[in-house]
Amino acid sequence: MIRIAVVMGSTRPRRRADQVAAWVLAEARARVADTDDAVFELVDLADFGLPLLDEPTPAAIGAYSNPHTKRWARTVASYDGFVFVTPEYNHSMPAALKNAIDYLFTEWNNKAAAFVSYGLHGGVRAVEHLRLTLAEVNVACVRSQVTLSLFTDFELTDPALPGTLRPGPHHGPVLDRLVEELRSWSQALAQLRPPTLPPVAASEAPDESLVGR
Repeated sequence: MIRIAVVMGSTRPRRRADQVAAWVLAEARARVADTDDAVFELVDLADFGLPLLDEPTPAAIGAYSNPHTKRWARTVASYDGFVFVTPEYNHSMPAALKNAIDYLFTEWNNKAAAFVSYGLHGGVRAVEHLRLTLAEVNVACVRSQVTLSLFTDFELTDPALPGTLRPGPHHGPVLDRLVEELRSWSQALAQLRPPTLPPVAASEAPDESLVGR
């Protein structure tokens, strides 16, 4: 069974990532409903309360000191692939997402990633930076990408508010390809590394006082 995380890459209050991630999760689950080889789950960076990288040793060494790092490492290690849901901030990914990637190394290795982005220009520049960053931690990125425009895929009455996601029908076939590519690549890359760890137990869940930071 391949386990794939839909990662919410924004921790900003009033973010749009929750709507986009919920849509991706529902659509992906519908597309694998008739199979027994993949499961999609939601991972919200805001639930982990990661501060700016504060580990005393480089991530590649794997000697994590802090409880928040160990929780995050165990979570990432339990997945075979990732769909990163990201907005575009100033031509790049959110700092919280880059920070979360930088915390770890081995846990990312020989896994696959896909992208659903959103922004004024569909978030394409955020994903270009994400592809470069993930290549350095040995993540294989699939070609297909869903790009949601704030002008055409959201109903916005106030730009300061999240609005309502209304993805155009043309995104469906692209998401189909994305899910299929990610499933195939995640399965293939699983042969290159040890089996993923079991899912994080409830007793290892993040401290509620950190949620939403």
